[in-house]
Amino acid sequence: MDDVTDVKTALALLARHLAARRAVILHNWQRSVEADPELTTSSNLSRAQFNDHIPQVLAAFERRLEARHPLEKEVAFEDQRNSAAEHGVHRWQQGYHQRETIREWGHLQYWVLDELESYGLLHPALQATVMPIARSALVRLCSEGVCESAGSYERLQRSEAASRVRELEWALLQLQQLERQRAESWREVGVVANASSALLHQAADARQRASASRMLQRSVEALRTLLTDMIDLARLEAGQEQLRLAHFDAAALLRGYCDTVRPLAEQRGLFLRAEGPESLPVEGDAAKVQRIAQNLVLNALKATQRGGLRLVWAERNASGTEQWLLCVQDTGPGFEPASAAAPLADAVLEATAESQQADSGVDPAPTLASQSDPDAPRESAGEGIGLSIVKRLCELLDASLEMETAPGAGTTFRVVFPRRYLRRPSRE
Repeated sequence: MDDVTDVKTALALLARHLAARRAVILHNWQRSVEADPELTTSSNLSRAQFNDHIPQVLAAFERRLEARHPLEKEVAFEDQRNSAAEHGVHRWQQGYHQRETIREWGHLQYWVLDELESYGLLHPALQATVMPIARSALVRLCSEGVCESAGSYERLQRSEAASRVRELEWALLQLQQLERQRAESWREVGVVANASSALLHQAADARQRASASRMLQRSVEALRTLLTDMIDLARLEAGQEQLRLAHFDAAALLRGYCDTVRPLAEQRGLFLRAEGPESLPVEGDAAKVQRIAQNLVLNALKATQRGGLRLVWAERNASGTEQWLLCVQDTGPGFEPASAAAPLADAVLEATAESQQADSGVDPAPTLASQSDPDAPRESAGEGIGLSIVKRLCELLDASLEMETAPGAGTTFRVVFPRRYLRRPSRE
């Protein structure tokens, strides 16, 4: 047996050892992440949600070590890259900041290296030949893992940016329409001064003035709301929003919000039902939870022509973690996946589906049957901005954002919050 064969055989034995120790590596990795004061989101995940695609990443690493042919190595490397990319998508959906995901990879590298060093001490004859190859492969594993996870974040951030571009284009269109409406008003009343003169001109028809005034007011209000949302989003992205954790009754908060917004739903001919336990004591930031509910409900109202909405809250215990959830369900038209009209929503939908595949213990959020015309025009103003705000607030609250929709069914957004915080999150 030549030296090359000896090395390949030794690498295969090392790979089998790592496979046998994989559960220990994952356990040590989770413990060190939980002990890291810079990482808080992981404490609210079940073991399956925390591990996510990392077991597949480690399995691909083991296959690379024991591969005897270049093609086998390339296949294992590609599997490793794909699993790392999907891991990045899920961490984004679970509310991680990119910095947290990268920091977790550092903890993983430490524990795999610790296992390699322990193996090397037990087999000193391999120190000059096999162990340098294994260490080099580990460095590549973690560097590629960080790059692929970061690449997933970049792609998802581009989806958010695309949603914002749509909102800015809508705002520009509204300004152009306002200008056309003003010019039309001037022509109709025969006044060439300004819109104020047209509305106040004594010769103008009272009904015409009232209609023009209402139309202008609606456009101005929509633009004001959009600009306010953009300012809120900018504050969140600049790290100017801080958590104010306190104990509160989520049921009372959400029921009260529904009572406030129900007249708006009824004005549109829609129902708005609030469903959940009479009381749900939790820890969190009540104002930010209400902002999440508000953005989801208002977006749902815009998307729904007939039927209505359900706002549901409930507690959930998943694999020993204390959580509670908020669902907003509508009878809107739903939409096809990969819709160019809703890039951020499509990214959330894709991440939700992949996350459910990774953790079979999580049931999909139920949807209501659609009662709306799928071809009817929908009010899109603020939808992308509103969902971006929800996503940023979820990251601030260590909450995950999920979405279910399909043609012929409505849309459901589900936010899963920690019921209590082991320590106060520190967000930059």
